[in-house]
Amino acid sequence: MTITKSKAQPEDPCEEVRRGRGRPQARCDEETRAVILDAARQEFASSGYAATNMENVARRAGVSTKTLYRLIPNKAALFEAMITARIDRFASVVRLRACDGRDIEAALREALMVCGEFMLDGEVIALQRLVLADSEKFPEISETFYHKAIRRTERTLGNWLQAQNERGLIKIDDAEAAAGMLLGMLVFQPQRAVLFGHAPAPSREEVAQRAQAVAHLFLRGCAR
Repeated sequence: MTITKSKAQPEDPCEEVRRGRGRPQARCDEETRAVILDAARQEFASSGYAATNMENVARRAGVSTKTLYRLIPNKAALFEAMITARIDRFASVVRLRACDGRDIEAALREALMVCGEFMLDGEVIALQRLVLADSEKFPEISETFYHKAIRRTERTLGNWLQAQNERGLIKIDDAEAAAGMLLGMLVFQPQRAVLFGHAPAPSREEVAQRAQAVAHLFLRGCAR
């Protein structure tokens, strides 16, 4: 029996298969970049900034160094892209929570849960540790982490609080300052415990309990 192969092209360019026997399925640049950033996060967290090099990241990601340098030109840009990608995912979730119903305490608890899962994640705390350790030799990474992670997290939660303020669910004068206070209550104690080696990163259940307590305490001061 003769089997006729279809000549139809795949609809998604990311699903296009490379020609040649034994060659792997091709990835689009967006997917390849995501794989690289995931590998970079692991490499930075395990090796530190100074010891991480582009070749090791490429090897961990399973791509060629040529592909890596085509998509991301150097280690500083790789570090910034890795931080920014993580924050982008976090920010998109927090923005969605602003539209969830009129139960402000439940909504705030969920928003804080997202913040806590990000800021108290073991790999994120490991990145913060390496930033603190290498900031004198590489001041650019502390600037990147401060502006792309810390300040952006505060602004994201501040925007969320301002949206609730405008809907009349809470009454606050400075949403970004309130966001800083909330994040301090949420992460300061457990984060420092991990940084100084006195505790492991908290579990999801522990983050949820802390988010609930912080939301309840905060809303007793500003609920209408």
